[in-house]
Amino acid sequence: MTASPDLGTAQLASPDLLRSVFRRHAAGVAVITASGESGPVGFTATSLASVSAEPPLLSFGIGTGASSWPAISGAEHVGVHLLGEHQQELAGTFARSGADRFGAPTAWREGPQGVPVLHDVLAWLVCRVVARVPAGDHRIVLAEVVLGDPAGAGRPLLYHQGRFNALRD
Repeated sequence: MTASPDLGTAQLASPDLLRSVFRRHAAGVAVITASGESGPVGFTATSLASVSAEPPLLSFGIGTGASSWPAISGAEHVGVHLLGEHQQELAGTFARSGADRFGAPTAWREGPQGVPVLHDVLAWLVCRVVARVPAGDHRIVLAEVVLGDPAGAGRPLLYHQGRFNALRD
């Protein structure tokens, strides 16, 4: 038997309520990359979602105040990288404002369509951006998969309760 929700403790909608609820939601960790006018850009995302198999589409969210937004707003292609549990430091680097995201020790190469492709990830995709949908202070980017590689070794990195975590059996 499960406990009934206590409706007496319910809170009105607010940014803090949304953040508090989603801290309890475990999410896979991805890094989104693109080629910008002054070099490569990238950011850590937990909003990655599969949208459609035919055609193969995915989505992710990005804040319009993010340092990567100017490049993502004009990019024709993006890289999507699923991180492994061994990449907590990399996830932190791409999440930190002002970090040198593509300097050492980040290992990467220029991939198809000029997209930065990170090394040693669980899987990566190069995608063609098909839409940027306004959503409050964010944009939901819809992108069609062009090519990729799902064959990286390891287990996924998760984000839960404000921390990067490994998957437990």
